[in-house]
Amino acid sequence: HVQLVESGGELVEPGGSLRLSCIFSENIDSRLCGMAWWRRVPGLALDGVASLNPRNRKIIYIDSVKDRFTISLDHAKKTLYLQMNSLTPDDTAMYYCATSTLCSGGWPIVGDSEWRQGTQVTVS
Repeated sequence: HVQLVESGGELVEPGGSLRLSCIFSENIDSRLCGMAWWRRVPGLALDGVASLNPRNRKIIYIDSVKDRFTISLDHAKKTLYLQMNSLTPDDTAMYYCATSTLCSGGWPIVGDSEWRQGTQVTVS
């Protein structure tokens, strides 16, 4: 079973930038239809932030991060990135990455047991 490890989150001032990384323990499965970043604020539901289809490179962003965040994939490094610019306090959350060979509306379908530890982003 492929392991994913998120990193890169930290405390940053408003207007700052961060790059999150999601490193895969194995080569990226060619059957994947979605590789995505989500975030959760305590007490609220998970929100999809950005999703990438590695087969056709189609990318989806939620409206609140368009033109600020960029999702990208480096096959050689087995890493999914989320470049976050112009950060605001509303971006404060725990960020998670996940992938799937099953997708809906461009987003991977992820079971509850597949979430990892995440990486905390705090904008203040």
